[in-house]
Amino acid sequence: MRIALLAHGNFPDDAKTAVGVLRYSDHDAVAVLDRDRAGDRVSDHLPDVQDAPIVADFADVPDCDALVIGIAPIGGGFEEGWRPDVTAALRRGCDVIAGLHDPLAADEEFARLAAEHGAELQDVRQPPDDLTVADGTAGEVDAHVVLTVGTDCSSGKMTGSFELRDAARERGIDAEVVPTGQTGIMISGWGTAIDRVISDFAAGATERLVEQAGDHDLLFVEGQGALAHPAYSGVTTAILHGAQPDSLVLCHVAGRDRVGGYDSFQLPDTPDYADLYESMAAPISGATVEAGLLNTSEYDRETADEHLSTYADVLDTPVADPVRDDVDAVLDSLLAGVGE
Repeated sequence: MRIALLAHGNFPDDAKTAVGVLRYSDHDAVAVLDRDRAGDRVSDHLPDVQDAPIVADFADVPDCDALVIGIAPIGGGFEEGWRPDVTAALRRGCDVIAGLHDPLAADEEFARLAAEHGAELQDVRQPPDDLTVADGTAGEVDAHVVLTVGTDCSSGKMTGSFELRDAARERGIDAEVVPTGQTGIMISGWGTAIDRVISDFAAGATERLVEQAGDHDLLFVEGQGALAHPAYSGVTTAILHGAQPDSLVLCHVAGRDRVGGYDSFQLPDTPDYADLYESMAAPISGATVEAGLLNTSEYDRETADEHLSTYADVLDTPVADPVRDDVDAVLDSLLAGVGE
C-alpha cells in the first residue's frame, strides 16, 4: 500500500507513529506532510528508514492509497489544523488511518466525504466489542513471552520490540510482535490499543492478543506507559498482568531523570525501577528484568557508550541501543532461559 504520513510541526522527534511506520512497515511511503520542513527529505533527518519527500500539504502528495496520521499527541485528540489534509485525502478517494482517541468516523464531515468518494476511515485505536476480563491463561501459551517495559512513555518499547523480533528472525527463530498500541497496529496490521480498552477488560484484551499469537516460538509484547507514571501506570499494569510474560526488558532514555511532560515527578533509580516491575510481576508470572534497551540518540558515540556502560552496570544485565547498535547481546540474554 502506498501511504502518506501526516506529521505537521513534529517530524521527526515528536512524530513517533510516522517514524515507526517508516522504519518497520511494509507500506511504501510516498511523502511526509510537515509544513515546517517542506522541501526536505526524510533522509535529511533520519538515517536507515524509508526515504520520501517532505511536503507542505496533501495537494503536493503523489498518488497514494491512504493518509496515515503520524502523530500521537498526549490525550490522543484530533487537531483542527489537520482537517484540510484529511478532507483533501478523502476527496481524492484515499483511506485515512488514525490512532487517535477521537475517532475520525464520528466526524460528520469526514464520514460524509468517505461515503461520497469510496474511502475508508480506519480508527485503529477502537477496541473489539467482545472483550472480557482476563482468565489468567496467557502463561499457558507455548511461546516464550517477552514484555518490553519502560521507565517512561516514549522510552523505546515499541522500537525495541520490533528490533528484537527482526534480530530473532535473522537467526531463524519464529518470532512475532504483539502490538498493544496504535503504531504497532499500523505496522503489523493487527492488535488492540490497550489504552483504549475499558479498565476491567485491559488485562483480558492483552491476554487475548498473546493467545492469538501463541503459535509462534518467541513473542515480544509491546509495552505501554510506565509503572511509575502519574498518568499511564494503569495500562502498564494491565499489560504486565494480562501478558504473564516470562521475561522483561527495561527501556530507558539516556539522561532522562524526570517523567516526560510531568517534570515535578522524578524517575526512580534504575535498580529500584527494575525491582518495582519484578515485584508487580511476581504474583502473576514471576518475570524478571533480563536485559535493558537504552535510547542514546541525543548523544555522540563516545558519550552514548558511557551511558550504555553505566546502564549495564546499574541494571546488571546486557544492554543495547536498539537503533544505533545491534541487539544480539540482549537477545542472547532473553534466549538463555528458553526451554528451562
